[in-house]
Amino acid sequence: MIAIPRQKTVFRFAPSPNGPLHLGHALSAILNRDMAASAGGRFLLRIEDIDLTRCTPEFEAGIYVDLEWLAIEWERPVRRQSEHFADYQAALQRLIGLGLAYPAFMTRGETKTRVVAAEANGVPWPRDPDGSPVYPPDDRERAESDRQKLLASGVKHAWRLDMGKALEAAGTPLSWVETGDGNRGLIAANPQAWGDVILSRSDAPSSYHLSVVLDDALQEVTHVVRGLDLFHSTSVHRLLQTLLGLPAPVYHHHRLITDEDGRKLSKSRSDTGLAELRERGLLPADILRLVGL
Repeated sequence: MIAIPRQKTVFRFAPSPNGPLHLGHALSAILNRDMAASAGGRFLLRIEDIDLTRCTPEFEAGIYVDLEWLAIEWERPVRRQSEHFADYQAALQRLIGLGLAYPAFMTRGETKTRVVAAEANGVPWPRDPDGSPVYPPDDRERAESDRQKLLASGVKHAWRLDMGKALEAAGTPLSWVETGDGNRGLIAANPQAWGDVILSRSDAPSSYHLSVVLDDALQEVTHVVRGLDLFHSTSVHRLLQTLLGLPAPVYHHHRLITDEDGRKLSKSRSDTGLAELRERGLLPADILRLVGL
């Protein structure tokens, strides 16, 4: 267990109710709870349900049942992102007002076609740390008059961060304090590797990146403990925190629980779901053993 100075500390476990919790979630929740207790701090539960299509009340209820079964207690009330869309929209409008965000009109299909055509002609397309193609520059380079015409016509669009302008506005090199299972110490942020990240979609008023940094600030979270799969996302979060004048938590990215093929667990696989394991007769002590605690 990482040693944390005794001060006012706030930890949070922030699952999305778009599927059943699995062993990886159990590890993260337990680590957050135990590290908060070790520091004499607070432990919060946040429901990240900005995706109103995939997130359901049934999955949210399952989160509470699973955590209670593991004897994990949290402060009430729980912050639910779907109840705070106005906060995210205000942050988005601030970035738009600063000239750091632009409307993006290309559909996923159009983007895919553009990437496939480029690669077919031997032109490598840049990809983000998750392996996805970065967004094409067309909308960023679009004339303002054309943007306004498209907006006035009601064409569906997202909003994306103009990474070049955002880095210029940030001014100084970005970094974060890392105490997790990978590299530790002061980590240099590299947000440009993600290209023009999305801030909101036509079907969702916020993105994960934007909502998570705002929630952490509003809830005064001091320590973010989450899986190593989100390690590189921290670069984007540090940029948004700087642009919006938000404090930077200490980050702790922990090891992932993987399947027999070495892949991180997915909510679509019920055999590692906590509810499934409970129905098979496993006890909370067995979960601790399975996650290596």
